[in-house]
Amino acid sequence: MNEALSRRVERRTRQRAANRGAILDAARRIAARPGSSDLSLRAVAAEAGYAPASVYEYFRNRAELVLALAAEDLGQAARALRESGGGQGAAVRAAIDSLKASGALAAAVATLESGSVPTDAERLFNGKLIAVLTALSEAAGRAPLKTRDDQADVVLLSAAIAGLAGLARSGRLKALGFEEQELIDRLDRRFSTTL
Repeated sequence: MNEALSRRVERRTRQRAANRGAILDAARRIAARPGSSDLSLRAVAAEAGYAPASVYEYFRNRAELVLALAAEDLGQAARALRESGGGQGAAVRAAIDSLKASGALAAAVATLESGSVPTDAERLFNGKLIAVLTALSEAAGRAPLKTRDDQADVVLLSAAIAGLAGLARSGRLKALGFEEQELIDRLDRRFSTTL
């Protein structure tokens, strides 16, 4: 390949990555709004300033877009867990803070239930989910997980964290009369004996 062609390919690759990022940013802004059920490729295209057809060059359907957003959020959660330091309690706090900021995870669960998910999008999501579970077990000082019971305990802890983050994000913890830190401390005590 000659040098000029190589530069064009590289420039086009960078532009595609920037366009995909702009589309994901637009989708994230829409998902953060109250009533984010309006997340459609057409709404995302309008928010990003693209023609609707151009969004389909990057995402085949809404399911693929939602899973891409959720995979990014899981990647951020895994990074937060790896950087948390300070044991299981700090890891739980880092995970909850990261997941509270995500508007895409609940939508991803509903999308996965629908069964209309492209295989590669589901594979990406699953990979990021495994990365979060691995980072959680490492941050809690429990890696490597040796038994099926150890793995189940990490999955249960992550489910509790996800549920707690969802309740905190929606304001339901306060409505139920709970403080976030109180439940984080309880979760830490409960799982520190099993993990």
